[in-house]
Amino acid sequence: MKYRKLGNTGLDVSVLSFGASSLGSVFRETDDSEGIRTVHAAMDAGINYIDVSPYYGLTKAEAVLGKAIRQLPRDKFLLSTKAGRYGVDMFDFTANKIVVSLEESLARLHTDYVDMLFLHDIEFVPADIIIEEAVPALHRLKEQGKIRFGGISGLPLELFETLLPQIEVDTILSYCHYSLNDTSLLKLLPLLETRGVGLVNASPLSMGLLSTRSTPEWHLASADLKAACKTAADYCVSQGSDIARLAIQFSTMNDRIPTTLVSTANPANMLKNIMWTDEPIDSRLLQEVLDLLAPIHNESWVSGRPEYNTARRG
Repeated sequence: MKYRKLGNTGLDVSVLSFGASSLGSVFRETDDSEGIRTVHAAMDAGINYIDVSPYYGLTKAEAVLGKAIRQLPRDKFLLSTKAGRYGVDMFDFTANKIVVSLEESLARLHTDYVDMLFLHDIEFVPADIIIEEAVPALHRLKEQGKIRFGGISGLPLELFETLLPQIEVDTILSYCHYSLNDTSLLKLLPLLETRGVGLVNASPLSMGLLSTRSTPEWHLASADLKAACKTAADYCVSQGSDIARLAIQFSTMNDRIPTTLVSTANPANMLKNIMWTDEPIDSRLLQEVLDLLAPIHNESWVSGRPEYNTARRG
């Protein structure tokens, strides 16, 4: 397992990290004991960073993860959780709620601090509440030692371009923008690097788009985008390969992307993902897949308020 620096935090993060959303049965019904074994398998294989949120499984992911990490030395892993989003349409970024939310998360996780706290999917609320209440709350929690670093998360890249010049945060979490079908995250890297902001990349499979299985009904991608990604996945099968392998290798091979989150509640799948990061990528297959995906390259979907989705309107 390789490790990279996370911005100016001083943290060394594994290039592949564990996204704990699967522990909340977000993608399928999962067995808690199997999920706990998956966490332990990931840690044993060199992963040192875990991300979770109270939103995942409506606190179930945090509860299961808490059982898993309770059995591990706290100084052996980095942990992040989130605050602000608690349901499909449930958002509360007031300072008091962020403080209460963190305390509840710490109790579920059986720890007295997290390494990072992200404000979760902030594109759904006006910027004022983030700038004037939520980010200052992160700063106070940092001063109190409840969190080591604070950050923001969301889907639209315009969100970060708009807010980062106006706030002081240590990290961001971006998803679905550095994968085989979408590398638009690259345009944000100069801003992050100039400001020393650490980057957590998530969803190398674009939340199930890069799969031979049908895309989840809740996925907001267009029919053309879904079809192109499935065509690419089917092509990999025809070549005796797996698009998941190619996608994970692609997302973790760029030295400017510190870490990429993957989520599974299956120990064997987790170990397979980790193994892939140490194997050479099939450059011929990669180019063929990129060619198949070229017509929809960097296509995304609307998430949140109009001001963060100007490139997607119309």
